Amino acid sequence: MIGPRRTNRLVHLVGSVPLNSAAEVFRAASDAIGPHLKRIPDGETGERTGWVGFQALMLLDHPDFELVPSDVPGERAEDLERAVRAQGEEYRTPSFRLREGVDPAQLEFIRLGYAAAALASYATFAEFKASGVIQPGTRFQVSLPTPLAPVALFVTPADIPAVLPAYQAALLGELAAICAAIPAGELAVQWDVAVEMGVLEGAFPAPFDNVEETVAAAMVALGDAVPSGVSLGYHLCYGDLGLHHFIEPRDMSVLVGLANRISAGLTRALDWMHMPVPRDRDDPEYFAPLERLHLAETADLFLGLVHDSDGLEGARRRMASASKFRSGFGIGTECGFGRRDPRSIPALLRLHRDVATTADRLGSLAEPSGRQAEK
Repeated sequence: MIGPRRTNRLVHLVGSVPLNSAAEVFRAASDAIGPHLKRIPDGETGERTGWVGFQALMLLDHPDFELVPSDVPGERAEDLERAVRAQGEEYRTPSFRLREGVDPAQLEFIRLGYAAAALASYATFAEFKASGVIQPGTRFQVSLPTPLAPVALFVTPADIPAVLPAYQAALLGELAAICAAIPAGELAVQWDVAVEMGVLEGAFPAPFDNVEETVAAAMVALGDAVPSGVSLGYHLCYGDLGLHHFIEPRDMSVLVGLANRISAGLTRALDWMHMPVPRDRDDPEYFAPLERLHLAETADLFLGLVHDSDGLEGARRRMASASKFRSGFGIGTECGFGRRDPRSIPALLRLHRDVATTADRLGSLAEPSGRQAEK
């Protein structure tokens, strides 16, 4: 079966969609907004629902790491381990350290789980695309955390410099396995940049000097690790735990600054950049730095201005303000859907469709002149 022709008004799904399976995500997104998507993620379902939370389980079972003892009076080591395995939303983030005597130079991570999940989901994606459920030309999107994210979140600060190189090598190995198994023309890879945004904004302590240069260089290196022919994008993130950011940006200056450094530094093509828009910011001042954004003509910009708290009207206000400084942007939410009630997802997807189709009147979501949508 042949689906409807793709429109020029684009929607971006950041990654997580809290449904039961990749199949449910592919079908729900395709039915609601398929003509607006260039890429579709698998929803990061199952153990990946909590973004990088499942990496704590990997560290718990790694022979070279141990849990840092709890500071909760009376809590036993087995209680702490049980709580980590339960992955409860109410439980504080666990901290791990290298066991005494471990040589960081010999540290290895055998399997992180990202490649296995991607290959399993791609099999369903390929089946759905062949049957016409997924639009022709749509790519399978794999969203990966930057190496710093799981390490900074779960490893004690003193051990971060020792652990980060080994974890990065393992994550790049998983990326290579994904790219080797999935045809380049079918694949899109997104780097989720969250901890680094907190470092740049001063919300998190910096584990390195020369913050702006170091962060930008690391993001460029990650992008250049994605083979040409595979679509490449970045999601710049301020988090959404409890539907709140870890810090509220004063405007888009830091986002634009990092995006410009990434775009200028890459030796391969950049295909998209996603930037969040807080729910209470529809003022032109927030969007004004977009005038200084320099992306290649071939790169799509997506603004995460869709919020179910104020729906279509709120998105229209934010679109109108953003359009004063930038044309040709697509839309999405500010982060993934993973912390939402699954029952809210159908309505949220329909809201994306309504926001995208309202662009006919605003003219802000069509691709720039000269661009040709992937068919």
